[in-house]
Amino acid sequence: MTTTSAPDERPSVRMTDEAYGALRASHALWAGTSVLITDQHGRILVQRVGYRSTRLLPGGALDPGESPVQGAVRELQEELGVAVPLTRGLAVDWVSPAGRTTSPAVRFPGELLHVFDGGVWDEDRIASIRPAPGEIEGVDFVEPAELPALMSPDDSRRALSALRARVNGAGPTILEDGLPLSPTLLDRVNAFTQQRAVHHWPWREAPAPAGLPVRQSWGWLFAPDGRVLVLLDPANGAACLPGGTPEPEDDQDPAATLIREALEEASAHVSPPTLLGHLPDREHNAGPCIRVRMAAALTHLGPSRPDPATGQTYVRALATPEQVIELFNWGSGGADQLTAVHHARARLGVPRASRQPLTELPEATDLTTL
Repeated sequence: MTTTSAPDERPSVRMTDEAYGALRASHALWAGTSVLITDQHGRILVQRVGYRSTRLLPGGALDPGESPVQGAVRELQEELGVAVPLTRGLAVDWVSPAGRTTSPAVRFPGELLHVFDGGVWDEDRIASIRPAPGEIEGVDFVEPAELPALMSPDDSRRALSALRARVNGAGPTILEDGLPLSPTLLDRVNAFTQQRAVHHWPWREAPAPAGLPVRQSWGWLFAPDGRVLVLLDPANGAACLPGGTPEPEDDQDPAATLIREALEEASAHVSPPTLLGHLPDREHNAGPCIRVRMAAALTHLGPSRPDPATGQTYVRALATPEQVIELFNWGSGGADQLTAVHHARARLGVPRASRQPLTELPEATDLTTL
C-alpha cells in the first residue's frame, strides 16, 4: 500500500506505509502539559522540586496515547493530590531545541506544551494540597512579577503569556518559545512584570468619615459598552485607575479631584462623579488616611498627552471591571468594591460588558461607537 507524499517531497513521490511511518517517527516531538492556578489574590501556584533549582507549574510529560487535558488532570492528581476538571486551554507553546537549555545527551527534539486554566483556588482547596512525596518539595503562591526570578526563562515567559491570555479571555494563545505569535495589548506592555500594588484595605460603601484626610480619589469611568478606562505603564503594564491626589484648587472635593486628574492623565472628560465608597488606609507613611472611589460616565476622550505631574504618557485601555480587579492585588476588599462598581454601572444605565481582550484607545475616540 502507498500513502501520500511527505510534506517536503514533490506530489509525484509516493511512499509505502512503512516508509511514511518511519519518516514521521524521525520527526517526533515531546509533548507536555502544565496548569496555571491562582489564589484569590491573583498569585500563581509554583512547585519546588528536588531535581531542578527553578520552580515549575504543575504538569509534566504526556503518557503514550494520553491527550493533553488528560495528562494535565493526571499530573494535578499525582503531584498535588487534587482532582480538578479542566475545560479551558490558555496556551499552546512550541518549545524549540534552541528555546530550552538541556544537556546534549538529552537530544531534545522540541516540544509542544499545552497550558490549561486550573482556576482560582480558595483556602479550602489550597489546604487540601498534598504534594507528592519524593517529587514535590512544596508549593508557593507568588506574585506574577516574581516568576522571571524563580523560573527558567522559557517557563516564566510561558506562564506570563498564559496569565495574560486568561485575563483577556479570548481563547488559547499560540506561542513560540513562550512568546505569542499575535501579541495582545497586555503582551505589548509586558503586563504583570511589575509588582502589582498590594492594597488589602477593607471596603466601606459609605462617605469618608470626618477627621481623616483624603489622600486619593480614583474613578471607575464607564464607556457606553460597560467597560471602564484603565491606565497602563507602557514599559511594564503597571495599572492604575484615573484619578490622583487632591490639590488645593479642588477645595477638598473628591469629585473635583477626579475630574481634574482624569483630564490631566488621560484627556478624559466625564459626567458628574458619584461616590462609590472609600478605603481606610492605616499604613500611609504620612499617617492614616482615606482613599475615595467614585464612578462616572466617560463623555469624551481627547488626544493622549503626558501627565503634567509625572511626565508619563499612559496607555489608555478599556477593560471590564473584572479584568481591572485582576490587574491589582486588592484582596477581599477588591471583590466588595467590584459589587459596588456594578451597582453604580446599573444606576448609570450602562450594560454589563462581556469579557474581551483589553482594547487600547487611539489618539482620540468617538465613545458613541463603543
